[in-house]
Amino acid sequence: MAMGQRTVSVIPANPIYDFKEKAKIKKLRVAAYCRVSTELEEQQSSYQAQVDYYTMEIMKNPGWKFAGIYADEVRPD
Repeated sequence: MAMGQRTVSVIPANPIYDFKEKAKIKKLRVAAYCRVSTELEEQQSSYQAQVDYYTMEIMKNPGWKFAGIYADEVRPD
């Protein structure tokens, strides 16, 4: 090769690239934290309402993947 000449390598494009498929891979894992402060019956229904609400909010977002519900354990005084 003479001085000053350069070799160029051509890398062909990959025509089969699906951006929608790539977007499926990049979902954000989302979890909810739910808690109640007492063992009263009203608080237990509040806890279930929190779980239901956050589960549905996470599940309906196409960019999120449901990672679970995390909760504190209620301890008797």
